[in-house]
Amino acid sequence: MTLSRRGLLTGALGLSAAALAACGKDDDSSSSSTEGADAKTLTLWHYEGPTSAMGIAWAKAIEIFKTKHPGVEVKFEEKSFEQIQQNAQMILNSDSAPDILEYNKGNATAGLLSKQGLLTDLSDEATKRGWDKKLSSSLQTTAKYDEDGIMGSGKFFGVPNYGEYVMVYYNKTMFDKYKIAVPTTLAEFTAAMDTFVQNKVVPLAVGGAEYPAQQIFYELALSKADRAFVDDYQLYKNKVDFNGPVISYGATTFAEWVSKGYIAKNSAGIKAEDMGVSWEQGKFPILISGSWWYGRFAKEVKNFEWGTFLFPGNTLHPGSSGNLWVVPEKSKAKALAYDFIDITMSAEVQNLLGNNGGVPVAADASAITDAKNKELIENFNKLVTGDGLAFYPDWPAPGYYDVMVAATQGLINGSKTPQAFQDEIAKPYNENLADLGK
Repeated sequence: MTLSRRGLLTGALGLSAAALAACGKDDDSSSSSTEGADAKTLTLWHYEGPTSAMGIAWAKAIEIFKTKHPGVEVKFEEKSFEQIQQNAQMILNSDSAPDILEYNKGNATAGLLSKQGLLTDLSDEATKRGWDKKLSSSLQTTAKYDEDGIMGSGKFFGVPNYGEYVMVYYNKTMFDKYKIAVPTTLAEFTAAMDTFVQNKVVPLAVGGAEYPAQQIFYELALSKADRAFVDDYQLYKNKVDFNGPVISYGATTFAEWVSKGYIAKNSAGIKAEDMGVSWEQGKFPILISGSWWYGRFAKEVKNFEWGTFLFPGNTLHPGSSGNLWVVPEKSKAKALAYDFIDITMSAEVQNLLGNNGGVPVAADASAITDAKNKELIENFNKLVTGDGLAFYPDWPAPGYYDVMVAATQGLINGSKTPQAFQDEIAKPYNENLADLGK
């Protein structure tokens, strides 16, 4: 899973009908650019699992690319999210930079690298190849960065291929066993988790060592938030009170969930992958995380019935466009990288993404055949039309992801009080504002 103040439409990042229809024509022409046009190797990194919707779609894109470029070798390297998150700045500033990679969007990540001159300006290619027409103006929010590395305006430094949002995955078999109905309010949700605890079942699969735990904190905070808070926190419109009712509620309630046994204290050391696998194995009835798991769960969960629902009672949810394809400034095969991005935006790949449990940005809606996949996309569109996407808690400041991970780990293992958590995440946030002259 990570903003602009200026020119940002606070309307959501949507799969509009126009965006879905825009890919009726595929541009499979090769780049007219001479940047690395004679290169014989394309080095590509991404961190999508091979059975995920994105992993399946990008594998197909590589296959198509090889057909169209028979003399070019594709050196694909699957990296973990953490590897790229922690090392991108160093790698992209070296001669070991790949030619194209998937990278996290937001001020603290793609914005920072664009400001440092490490990413290629894709504006001309976006216009020439029609990517700007396939992406609605709000989807372009995560693709564009100004001279300060702030999202929402300026030049194209990346291209998103999918949408994403956080939801609640639940084990229907376990819910039925304890006669628990799907909750529609936060009170009903906590009552459901109380029932599991009373039956000696830890309700939540949690990955405290990586992004999942902070998304639970953010969902709780957003239960007390409105769009003005999100604009202040993510877009720097006004100062944020880290001791105010939104963040303090999120921190205090998260700590209470640990004390009540909803979250296991040993989950502070669990990684996202291990969290997902444990839920697939039926060890936990509930997992709160993103749509990027959806396609994988659809293929791998065989021993129980499952479903999803939005975090009960919230009108705002963590979510945005998906991650970006970015081209490092030191790429030796930029023309080939542009061609690969173009293939991932084609109807063939976008439809494949949607039919494998992803949320495409430029698919043919009539080509999505699975009912559950249609529901996934429709739920995203509901969030879009209801202005319900609130980005992610780690987006506002460089290095904030690691701050959020460490702070939520402290709440899980009991080494930090909610007040200490609030102070810990306030400091780098306010330091970043000072650096920007805010």
